[in-house]
Amino acid sequence: MSTESTTPPAGYDPQREHMLDFDVDQQLQKVIDTEDKNFILTSLDEVFNWARLSSLWPVTFGLACCAIEMMACSATRYDIDRFGAGAFRASPRQADLMIVSGTVTAKMARRLKLIYDQMPEPKWVVAMGSCAIGGGPYFKYGYHVVKGVDLLVPVDVYIPGCPPRPEVLLDGLMRLQDKIRGRKGKFRPPKWVANYAKKIPYRK
Repeated sequence: MSTESTTPPAGYDPQREHMLDFDVDQQLQKVIDTEDKNFILTSLDEVFNWARLSSLWPVTFGLACCAIEMMACSATRYDIDRFGAGAFRASPRQADLMIVSGTVTAKMARRLKLIYDQMPEPKWVVAMGSCAIGGGPYFKYGYHVVKGVDLLVPVDVYIPGCPPRPEVLLDGLMRLQDKIRGRKGKFRPPKWVANYAKKIPYRK
């Protein structure tokens, strides 16, 4: 008469027999007593704002020489996609950010307003360059140039320069993300602004 062997074969893990033994009460108490937080408390608005600022989709919209700097900003050297804003959409119905990069003429103003109206809410506008902000060098004699895109659409962030470099556009994008996040506080200009201002000759 043969007897059944109680010795497990080679390579067999005896703990496998207890894999389905769930100590629910003990594990739950361990989660409660632990100091590590396994959950995050926040509001629904903050979650939505975090998703919006992390996936800004600009509309493919360039007007003049500032658009070249915007294209350079989306290239590999500056990589605007690391901010979640690299998906330039060909349709305004899929975009939530308009970067007005260049001179807005009176002929183009109607098209700009139409593209802005086709964008879904919430949407934001960035005025990039001196021409988009206030007319730039065409302010005095350029009868065909709109003296500021904010006469047509509400502007959230102004980026000065003629044209502004891609780094400045990235800084303006981060300021827009701060605005979407709802961060409050006094704006602190970068250190290079003060250093550059000291080099400008000024006479009283």
